[in-house]
Amino acid sequence: MNRTEFIVATAIILFVAFALGWFAYWLLHRFTRIAGAEMGEVDRLAQALHEAEETRDQAIQYLEQREAELANQLAQTEAELRAAMGGLRDARHEAEELRAYIERLKA
Repeated sequence: MNRTEFIVATAIILFVAFALGWFAYWLLHRFTRIAGAEMGEVDRLAQALHEAEETRDQAIQYLEQREAELANQLAQTEAELRAAMGGLRDARHEAEELRAYIERLKA
């Protein structure tokens, strides 16, 4: 191998090493750019998920509060119904007693 062949072989090896290094850099840069873009998307999705969870928690809290209010209202209505039924029962009993008293007076 003479001096010219050695210089050409060295130049080719250095050019191939440069090309491989440049290709590796380009490939790495491309993947990290995609990962960076994906991280922005992941951050946006995480924020959206956090907001959705907060909204869900608020909805659950509202539903529990509304359910408690409705249960309280139902209990009050049932108590009023029991009181009205008791009053109606007493009024019917009193009406029957009055009818019986009137029948006894007529007879």
